Amino acid sequence: MIDLIKKTLLAGVGAAVVTKEKIEATLDDYVRQGKVKAEDARIIADKISEQGRKEFEDVSRTLSAKLQDLAAGGREKTDGRIAALEERIRSLEAKLATPPTRAGEP
Repeated sequence: MIDLIKKTLLAGVGAAVVTKEKIEATLDDYVRQGKVKAEDARIIADKISEQGRKEFEDVSRTLSAKLQDLAAGGREKTDGRIAALEERIRSLEAKLATPPTRAGEP
């Protein structure tokens, strides 16, 4: 499960890099065509890059928090099951330690 999440995040990072490259290429085309000044293109690329970085950090924080909640919930469930099994074992051990009574014996 964790590996799948890591791969998904890494794929997102890869997509972000490709996207940045595509944005820069598109802006370079606009500069060559005279639609945008080079300085404006750099500012636009920086803004888009910064926004993407912030969104990625937000998603990473949210995902991390959810994974921690999920792990904590799993531990609580497991701890409860372990406690119940330990109680069952104690009960069975107590029964085994007590000699059986035969019919008609006090």
